[in-house]
Amino acid sequence: MRITRPTRPARLVTLLGVAAVGLSVTAVTLPGTADATPRQPVRPTIVLEHGAFADASSWDGVVERLQRAGYPVVAAANPLRGPAVDAAYLRSVVEHIDGPVVLVGHSYGGTVISQAATGLGEKVKALVYIAAFLPDTGESSLGLTNKFPGSTLGQVIVPVNYTLPDGASGADVFIKPDKFHQQFAADVPADKARLMATGQRPIAAAALEENSTRAAWKTIPSWSLVTTEDRNIPVAAQRFMSARAHARTTEIDASHAVTVSRPDAVARIVEKAARTVR
Repeated sequence: MRITRPTRPARLVTLLGVAAVGLSVTAVTLPGTADATPRQPVRPTIVLEHGAFADASSWDGVVERLQRAGYPVVAAANPLRGPAVDAAYLRSVVEHIDGPVVLVGHSYGGTVISQAATGLGEKVKALVYIAAFLPDTGESSLGLTNKFPGSTLGQVIVPVNYTLPDGASGADVFIKPDKFHQQFAADVPADKARLMATGQRPIAAAALEENSTRAAWKTIPSWSLVTTEDRNIPVAAQRFMSARAHARTTEIDASHAVTVSRPDAVARIVEKAARTVR
């Protein structure tokens, strides 16, 4: 039987057909592979704002845990001059950060983040209040403290008067060093509390009386950590402000210095807020 060999044009058509099949298979599988690539989660920058009688080092344990979890962190310096001045400074820090931000405030730092974040909803995705003030417009830190019983801060502070070059006068307030441990940081080891007392940052007395002009918690999702053994901000005040703001609230048996005594608990609530950022 005679077998006729295909001519060269016929063989060429056959080879091109095989190649076309291979190309068509490749074209189908590549898009499927690309769609299967998981999207990376967003990692917002965590900006930490300390309060009165503390400094940025009070966040050290929290910073360590958040960085270990993969978050970029900024522990900002708080001038402690008044809500308007301090919020303007913090706002400038936030505006120079690329990407989404979670703002965290401790104590008077809560007053500052509430004012600084207003109008920055496209950048600031969450607010976290740690044993902090959540003032409404027209309220002051001192007024909210005095609204409920329980604070003993007024009994242990010392005013220091000063005069500015232009002749204006003012007063800063400190916690008496020998009262600092009991008042501010009762659950912190005594040697650590002594260092904190020595390095405490004073706050302008007028800052505690200055009324807030904005309340970002009305438009930005909020979280709150309430400290039930607090002698600076009464626990009833913390609960009232947190409930009013509809903040996702956690309570813990800790002193006002919870960022130092329980950095694990503080970092957990900050991470809860950060994980909601998309």
